[in-house]
Amino acid sequence: MEFDYIVIAGYFALMVAISLLFKKMASNSTSDYFRGGGKMLWWMVGATAFMTQFSAWTFTGAAGKAFNDGFAVLAVFVGNMVAYVFAYFYFARRFRQMRVDTPTEGVKRRFGSTNEQFFTWVIIPLSVINAGVWLNGLGVFASAVFNADIITTIYVTGAAVLVISLLSGAWGVVASDFIQTLIVAVISIACAIVALIFVGGPGEIVSKFDNGNGFFVGPDMNYPLLLVGSFFFFIVKQLQSINNMQESYRFLNAKDSNNASKAALLALGMMVVGAVIWFIPPWATNIMVPDAAQAYPALGAKAGDAVYLVFAREFMPVGTVGLLMAGLFAATMSSMDSALNRNSGIFVRSFYAPIMRKGQASDKEQLRAGQIACIVNGILVILMAQFFNSLKHLSLFDLMMQVATLLQSPILVPLFLGILIRRTPKWAPWATVVVGMGVSWSVVNIFTPATVGSWFGMENLTGRETGEMRTMITIAAHLIFTAGFFCLTTLFYKEENDPYIEGTKEFFKDVDTECVSEEGQDIVDRMQRNKLGTLVMLMAGGLTLMVLIPNPLWGRALFLGCAATIFAVGYALKKSSKLEKVEKPVSLTQGS
Repeated sequence: MEFDYIVIAGYFALMVAISLLFKKMASNSTSDYFRGGGKMLWWMVGATAFMTQFSAWTFTGAAGKAFNDGFAVLAVFVGNMVAYVFAYFYFARRFRQMRVDTPTEGVKRRFGSTNEQFFTWVIIPLSVINAGVWLNGLGVFASAVFNADIITTIYVTGAAVLVISLLSGAWGVVASDFIQTLIVAVISIACAIVALIFVGGPGEIVSKFDNGNGFFVGPDMNYPLLLVGSFFFFIVKQLQSINNMQESYRFLNAKDSNNASKAALLALGMMVVGAVIWFIPPWATNIMVPDAAQAYPALGAKAGDAVYLVFAREFMPVGTVGLLMAGLFAATMSSMDSALNRNSGIFVRSFYAPIMRKGQASDKEQLRAGQIACIVNGILVILMAQFFNSLKHLSLFDLMMQVATLLQSPILVPLFLGILIRRTPKWAPWATVVVGMGVSWSVVNIFTPATVGSWFGMENLTGRETGEMRTMITIAAHLIFTAGFFCLTTLFYKEENDPYIEGTKEFFKDVDTECVSEEGQDIVDRMQRNKLGTLVMLMAGGLTLMVLIPNPLWGRALFLGCAATIFAVGYALKKSSKLEKVEKPVSLTQGS
């Protein structure tokens, strides 16, 4: 166990190094702090796009669902893949071409200042709730690993995320996401290889899952058609969850339109490869340790979410649990620090500067206000995670799905369709959200799984079927009624009555016009490669030291292989940087 603590301590030391190394790059202007000045390379942006869809919930709640239900868990991740295909071909470059620093500035350009204020005050609370779910998921897992207090874990991790976001802004957030992507990749691939060896290969998983009762359908599923329906509706949900103006911030960081599109392609590639790899260990654990979900009864309904830990302790070499926890910290911190950085930018650019200071705040003052907003948001996330910890009766998967579908869907509909449908009255976005909240209420209180199931002759639904049905109903309701309402508002649009018509035309002209990186960008590119190359090679050095941990020869070889892979990435970055001395380095604040 002491080796696990050393590994985690090394991980946090690396995160501190990232903050310090990128601190200077974020201190020049608010644009640098909130989105890296729009100067980032595609592989950095792609890593953050990938990691924001990957929280500790994937290793806990989603792993618990994979352990219980088999192949069905991939519905969510296939939805992510489809969404990134659309991002590559259409959305990513258009979000970059909005030419703004924060998502709500994009909302203002598209829908006007009233909608900017409306979405400012719905986006910030919702992202605090989401981050609270992620942080609670990490606390659940850490308490099971180290018999640590969940609340203590929440405070320590929340504080670490806050420091990274506070010190280095978007540069530190995105750089840490890239490093954390490598950590997650290493632990996922290593666990998947060992799991396949111990279980006897993919064929054994398919044939023996749940004692041979069905890997593709899983237990407690009397109506397999529900799986087909949930698969389709998850694709629809993730398509708008990833490609909307709220989530556009990840692509705002890219240095130009092409880098934004390439970032989406990288995220797609990692999602395709990662989706199956992540869940091989819990699938194998279902066969090798069928009672793994009972290993931690103190976690209540969340006990099944610790199956990854059971696998790591039973089958992986000593030190892997620490590496797994580093991966979990990485996954959670990447989602949280992105949310904190985005929220602070939204608050400053859409409320503090234009409303509180009436346009009189200097860039330096806005930078300080953003840092204060970051601290406040971090504290609120920690408190929210504590609240979710009290909801012992909900599994993490159900908690995440309920938050995402009931609260988030109404908000995302106009922010998704607003890029596609151009002729809408200015009251359409906020009115759509109000209607959507009514739809969510009706799903909870009227169109329950039992009621809707009875329409199709589905009686006595199991707990799993009820959960699948509830998610399907919510997504379908928002697709039909909420999205339908937004589309119908076009009937009320009259160009002569639109006070923002010129601004809207200018917005879409920009959205359709390619962003090209400015002269001197090559110097910033080299700085990114050089700094990250150094950090990645340091991480490889730390992994190499894990060879010294007392383990069987295959365990030491596994760590050495991981270290060599990471080192190769770092070396390639350093070599490609080829930094040269220049008399007049370019300012990081240039560009749009």
